[in-house]
Amino acid sequence: MNIMSDKAVITCALNGVLTDPKQHHVPVTPEEMAREAKAAFDAGASVMHIHLRQQAPNKGHLPSWEVSVSREIQQAIREACPGVIINHTTGTSGPNYSGALDCVRETRPEMAACNAGSLNYLKVKADNTWAWPPMMFDNAVEKVQDYLDVMKQANTIPEFECFDVGIVRCVGMYRQTGMYSGPLEYNFVMGVPSGMPADPELLPILLKLKLPEAHWQVTAIGRAEIWPLHQRCADLGGHLRTGLEDTFYLADGRIGAFEFGHLSPCGRGRIASTDAIRVRGFGLSIDRNPSP
Repeated sequence: MNIMSDKAVITCALNGVLTDPKQHHVPVTPEEMAREAKAAFDAGASVMHIHLRQQAPNKGHLPSWEVSVSREIQQAIREACPGVIINHTTGTSGPNYSGALDCVRETRPEMAACNAGSLNYLKVKADNTWAWPPMMFDNAVEKVQDYLDVMKQANTIPEFECFDVGIVRCVGMYRQTGMYSGPLEYNFVMGVPSGMPADPELLPILLKLKLPEAHWQVTAIGRAEIWPLHQRCADLGGHLRTGLEDTFYLADGRIGAFEFGHLSPCGRGRIASTDAIRVRGFGLSIDRNPSP
């Protein structure tokens, strides 16, 4: 890890994919995204993971891949949070992912998600029926390569999202075969019902499987069970992510706006600043200017 070992990078996932803003107070508009980003930034988050929503009335629960929406949201967040690092979503299912590629190519965020493998995306309800129609979150090698090629053109660092153990191993193969040679960032996504469980005891195994020089963080999805996982991540030297994409629940069981005090990496001291991340951490130039 290039960042000083007593510092943790905090990422805030502001809104997620399909959460209905009429049911949960997730931000949708550029103004709302900037407001929530500013609150997280002031509390110590230095990276904002963003999803795009349709901006038409009553459409805010639906995803958008309009470059103009991406640009407006990023600009609003940057104006509210000087020096902030943007981590852009790219997750799509199906054969058409050109919109995600366009957003990265045209706006050049510092970082972007790169889903590193496919997953049967499943959940079963208490009555033993599917919570949604079974779906494949498809991320074939060719699709991963397309994302990596565009991110290289945009000078964007990929964050390899790994929903299962075998996907963690795939990232090493991408390096081995020359698909990717830049800074390595793993995101262990834990808590999706058909993926890796949010089990702190799994982390030492994942750390054995990642490449030694790589940064890593945990995305913990769930309720009360995620907080021991966050603590274990901090104890082992990982970076931390949370926000309304991942959970609505605070450590005491309340539902509400996120309080970053719950993620204080008490075993490691201070939270990394944006400048420290750019200069010493993720290989980002402090003077790097994304596309306006």
